[in-house]
Amino acid sequence: MERRFELRKEELMVDSEVHPAVFDGMMSRLERFAEPFAECLRRPEQREHAQTYVRGLLSDVEKKNAEAIAYRHDQDRQGLQTFIGTAPWDHGPLLEELTRQVGQQLGESDGVILFDPSAFPKKGSHSVGVARQWCGRLGKVDNCQVGIFMGYASRSEQALVDMRLYLSREWAKDRKRCKECGVPKAVRYQTRHELALEMLDGKGHLLPHAWVTGDDEMGRPAWFRRALDERTEQYLLAVPSNTTIRDLEAQQPPYSGRGRKPKRPFQQVRAWCESLPQHAWTRLEVRDGDKGPLTVEIVKRRVVAKIDRKIGPKETLVVIRWVDEEGRVKHDYHLSNASAETPLKEFARVANAAHRIEQCIKRGKSEAGMADYQVRTWIGWHHHITLSLIATWFLVQEAGRGKKMDAGHHGPADSYTSCPDLAQRLRMRHARSNQTRMHALASAQRTGTTLSPPST
Repeated sequence: MERRFELRKEELMVDSEVHPAVFDGMMSRLERFAEPFAECLRRPEQREHAQTYVRGLLSDVEKKNAEAIAYRHDQDRQGLQTFIGTAPWDHGPLLEELTRQVGQQLGESDGVILFDPSAFPKKGSHSVGVARQWCGRLGKVDNCQVGIFMGYASRSEQALVDMRLYLSREWAKDRKRCKECGVPKAVRYQTRHELALEMLDGKGHLLPHAWVTGDDEMGRPAWFRRALDERTEQYLLAVPSNTTIRDLEAQQPPYSGRGRKPKRPFQQVRAWCESLPQHAWTRLEVRDGDKGPLTVEIVKRRVVAKIDRKIGPKETLVVIRWVDEEGRVKHDYHLSNASAETPLKEFARVANAAHRIEQCIKRGKSEAGMADYQVRTWIGWHHHITLSLIATWFLVQEAGRGKKMDAGHHGPADSYTSCPDLAQRLRMRHARSNQTRMHALASAQRTGTTLSPPST
């Protein structure tokens, strides 16, 4: 192993350590952190309940719902359950404050706005929005609720800032069931893409950005890509492997001299990709591993896509090829309205950022109780998810604070206050992150020199 990679491995191991001083004064910081969000609520008891709930979401409670959090803080459960499930406080201003903070603290001029649907498996059919639909967590169609999430990623970190609960067409039309779950009368059926555009229109201006990204569900409809282009948003959206494209840079078929000149053929993007010669791919270093640089292979072309027999505008097709931990070659396909002169390295950076919203959602569900709610109403779902996003944002700030602190630092950052619940969860999170990172490095040694872009 080269000496420079041995040194990099040592740096990675040091980064995985969390010094006890990181947790000094954490409760004081949490109290100060919660103040601007509490100010968005009108009544003193609502502010108190909000702070209690956020503390509970960050605690070691196994199931982070209103009842368990109330018991954890030795409170009557009815007050906290009412606050979450039925109290008519507006969650919008809290999300506005959250987005503003994320934009100010993480914002970069070339930042990336991220969109991703995420499912919450649920039993029964009485909870708002529950229907048989695709659940990625289970890997099949099943009973679940689906939220559309908006996130933001810069080079330093990523965070979720907004969400919408998706109601299927059948749900939205069933006014009786909507009334039982407290769905506002003004709410009508909207596609997942319309919900994403609504969030972008409402909060995009608070997030410095140059790109909008999403998975292949978000990138599939041509009208969504067109809607982003009309908003002068630069996008890099994943698309399915069966997307039909025409390579505008391919050589024209020979002309026989009779009839119309033949055009370049349309073909599915995966077939097009398989036909490329090896020299068409460009290898890019992603980051250093413990045995050498980790790389991906990337190619771009100017194309037009055909959807429902209609030919779309000129776009840039970006394909990234990599090897997963089991040694299988994988491809990610994207379409973009960015200039054809956009560097491959920039496309790779944005494609990498697009995957980071999955980490945001995982962090919220595993560390801030995002999926632990026991509410059936429209307002209850939005209240719980809002406070969970806020709690997760606190974890992001604490993690960033820990990274900035020198491992040998022994002085207190604040007046000392013990916080075993938060400390335990942060230690676990750093341990999991390091295990994932080292597992990926070990995989690179086994499978070769190509690897997917790093998640952090």
